[in-house]
Amino acid sequence: MMTWIKRFLKAILFVVIVYAAGRFGVVYFGSQLIGERDPYLQMLTQDSVTVRWQTRENRMGVLKYGFHPDHLNYTLLEDTVGKVHTITASNLQPDTRYYYSVGDISGYKDPDPAIDWFRTMPADGQPKPARIWVVGDSGQPGEISRDVRDAMLRWIAENPRKNNEYLDLWLALGDLAYRSGTNHQFQQALFETYPTILRNQSIWPVLGNHDARRWTYFRLFTLPEYGEAGGVASGTENYYSIDYANIHLVMLDTTDSSLKPNGDMLRWLRRDLAENTKQWLIVAFHHPPYTKGSHDSDSVDDSDGRMLKVRQHILPILEAAAVDLVLSGHSHMYERSHLMDCHYGFSSEFSDDNIISKGINGQFREYRKPAQNIAHSGAVYVVAGSSSRLDQGPLDHPAMVVAMEESGSLIIDVDGSRLTSRFINDEGEIKDVFSIEKRPGFVSNATPCALKPGNSRPPIETSVE
Repeated sequence: MMTWIKRFLKAILFVVIVYAAGRFGVVYFGSQLIGERDPYLQMLTQDSVTVRWQTRENRMGVLKYGFHPDHLNYTLLEDTVGKVHTITASNLQPDTRYYYSVGDISGYKDPDPAIDWFRTMPADGQPKPARIWVVGDSGQPGEISRDVRDAMLRWIAENPRKNNEYLDLWLALGDLAYRSGTNHQFQQALFETYPTILRNQSIWPVLGNHDARRWTYFRLFTLPEYGEAGGVASGTENYYSIDYANIHLVMLDTTDSSLKPNGDMLRWLRRDLAENTKQWLIVAFHHPPYTKGSHDSDSVDDSDGRMLKVRQHILPILEAAAVDLVLSGHSHMYERSHLMDCHYGFSSEFSDDNIISKGINGQFREYRKPAQNIAHSGAVYVVAGSSSRLDQGPLDHPAMVVAMEESGSLIIDVDGSRLTSRFINDEGEIKDVFSIEKRPGFVSNATPCALKPGNSRPPIETSVE
């Protein structure tokens, strides 16, 4: 009997080892970067930019750049030979347009001045309007993603800003490559869908659950680890912050990083927010705290309970830091709240006590906040996970005053003390608009979380010993 049991256990162990080896091979080879890839920008800051591209053969890469497309008078050369090329240009002037071209030691092509350029971020303290494009769950290549892209470009062309580029920031709310984050899927969903935008705009992504199924995500992107784009150094590419003019953006990882109150990410988050002095605070991550779309934020089983953990562990930190706007994807539709605060429980526990303001001006709501950053003065929560695919759901979460099955993306304009967000669908229609204005002397009607009936689960202790 013992001999039979040992043989059975050895057989099971053999199957497990074979499966693990096969799985490792699938993940490893699915993450390899092969073939040619046009240049794309990464980690564009006020004084630096990283340019990445890929060649079919081993080459020693060259980056040339300058203030005029006919005079690329700065040259950087890689010190190794390879197929994947990464060159960082430093000591750049802030708020300045540069033109660039990549090649190798045998030569390079002249830049196309219409697309081969980048503009550095403004210097600290320099007031400047910002136009932010936000895509969510953009990883399904095809008609929807192309239509969403083209609708954004048409709207921007029809609504230009004087003396400003067409975009300043590009955020991606996770799941950039369906179904399993392979290099081939990234090639189709990202590089073949946005080829010209990638050449002059640095994409700032958060990690989605589908992106995390391979190693490709971290091989493709160069993201801040040491505070290169602003804020406190995180020491990891999983989460980071960005400073642009009067905006502090925080990009969190709700997929792979710990969501425990005293885990590394939330400890870093408290430090980063404690040092923030910017007028606007925008936070982005993949898993929404409130949704009744293709995912259910009430379910403790949906997405391994990460939406519940976001609501209970992350939101109290953000709201105590006077967050203005929270962006997430994951649920493949569009949902938007009023200006709200202190709802950390289930949807059945939400009440009007959690609403700071229902806004004014009819359908296109305007919300007002104090000019100074005051804890728990209200935030708007947006789910925008329909930039490439559209699913179904009840869309009846009481926190979300706007909910619709529409494909689209967000264009957010921040100009001084006003933030305006527009959801533009794949046909170019503006389906939702809201704005937040920060007014000197304005008094918020916010009340402490502990006094709100809708907050049946008070914030978990977030102090750091």
